[in-house]
Amino acid sequence: MRSQEQDLFTLKNKVIVVTGATGVLGGSFVEAISKQGATVVLIGQNELLGEERAAFIRSQGGEALFLKANVLVEAELEVAKNKAVDTYGTIHGLVNGAGGNLPEGVLSPDQDVFTMNMEGMKKTMELNVWGTLLPVQVFGPAIAKSGVGSIVNISSVNSKRTVTRGLGYSMGKAAIDLYTKWFAVEMANRYGDAVRINSIMPGFFLTKQNKNLLTKEDGSLTDRGNLIIKNTPFKRFGSPDELTGALIWLLSDASKFVTGMDIGVDGGFTINTGV
Repeated sequence: MRSQEQDLFTLKNKVIVVTGATGVLGGSFVEAISKQGATVVLIGQNELLGEERAAFIRSQGGEALFLKANVLVEAELEVAKNKAVDTYGTIHGLVNGAGGNLPEGVLSPDQDVFTMNMEGMKKTMELNVWGTLLPVQVFGPAIAKSGVGSIVNISSVNSKRTVTRGLGYSMGKAAIDLYTKWFAVEMANRYGDAVRINSIMPGFFLTKQNKNLLTKEDGSLTDRGNLIIKNTPFKRFGSPDELTGALIWLLSDASKFVTGMDIGVDGGFTINTGV
């Protein structure tokens, strides 16, 4: 029999929406959430991969539904929300996994700092900021109505320390930090403890967006990758499944008195002075 302490971390009978569910980190998120007993609603744009991941969860005895939607298109999110509620009756949680760096939002080493691609910076910020705010606006009312809701945003160490080149991404994640705190207070003032919002601050993980920045074609590290490892006390990149412990905790009743917090999972990167 499970102990009371173990039951705190269960997500059984909960319906959790995950945006960016077809990404590297998103794949790890949906699998972990399903293993804790939740029904998972996968939101993404890669329909083939999304359906494949949902089918795998169902093959393992879980319940999952893939819904194709762009997090920057409110109308598509509304359709997805309505479909999820029609199918499962309610929504208890949201993981804002969509986001990331974009090539046009990166300043190359040989580029003049005064000739940055401003449209590229705006596009990167839009993906990370509005790609988080819009899902909260759309799914939030249903989550609050459940009475036991939890929203988890994805921050980054780039919002805490100066990391060269990726200005658009860093600004976007810094905005998420403030938004998480601000929205936590506003929701508490209106809904009490019925719905919480927190964020996870990942360190450096190899994803589709940053793999070419951190590793070469032969798998060895780039100069940038070596600098990151040097400044990470654990001396390695993170594995996607190492984010899921914090994620499950924030979605579960084990963290029901936690809101507006940013939980670091970075191998010590943000606390390291290099001395």
